[in-house]
Amino acid sequence: MPTPLDNAMRSRSAVLGFAGLIAAVGAWTIWGSDTMFPKEADPKGDPTSWTDDELRRWLRNRNLLPTGKETREELLARVEANMRAPKT
Repeated sequence: MPTPLDNAMRSRSAVLGFAGLIAAVGAWTIWGSDTMFPKEADPKGDPTSWTDDELRRWLRNRNLLPTGKETREELLARVEANMRAPKT
């Protein structure tokens, strides 16, 4: 006499659904977290010594999205205007 578990294992859709759930959880664990592809850290130090890419990344991380047409001086002015004042 088959048990309810035996009947459930005969159902192809239940087995495929469970396998899909396990695959989705595995994919989320691998690619969904920041451990595999961590964000680049904010540049440190004086903004005048940063490259253009670092200035753009700093602005992008704060949702101050640069358009790509700014000059280095404009990027530097935006970064300096949005930096927090040092604690004294």
